[in-house]
Amino acid sequence: LLPASTDVNHHGDYRDAWVRDNVYSILAVWGLALAYSHAENDGSRAFELNQSVVKLMRGLLTCMMRQSAKVEKFKHTQSTADALHAKYGTSSTMPVVGDFEWGHLQLDATALFLFYLAQMTASGLHIVYTKDEVDFI
Repeated sequence: LLPASTDVNHHGDYRDAWVRDNVYSILAVWGLALAYSHAENDGSRAFELNQSVVKLMRGLLTCMMRQSAKVEKFKHTQSTADALHAKYGTSSTMPVVGDFEWGHLQLDATALFLFYLAQMTASGLHIVYTKDEVDFI
C-alpha cells in the first residue's frame, strides 16, 4: 500500500493508506503501463508496471477481505460501524482506526476500487486469483 504522505504533524499521522488515494495512484502506474505497451517492442517496462498495479490492487483487496464479516453484517444493519474501513496501515494492511472513530462509509472510494478492478481485469490484468476473492467482490 502507498502512504498518503510521510508527514506526522498536529493534524495527524498521514503515513497510513487511504483507499481513494491508492486507487488514484495506481491509475497513474496503470496509465504508464498502457502507454509503454504501445510504445515498446519488448514490453518489459509495461510488464513491470502492470505487475506493480496488480500488487497494489491486491493489497487493497487483501485489506478489504480481512473485513468480510463486517461486510456481511453491513448488508443487514446498514450501520457505518459495519462499513468497510477506508484507511489502513501501510505495513500491517489492517484498519488503523476503530469502527466508531472515523467515518468509514465512503462508498465513493469502494466504488472507485471496484470500477477500476473491473476495468483492469477487462484489460487483461489478473488481480483476482481465488474463488474466495471472487465471492467477496
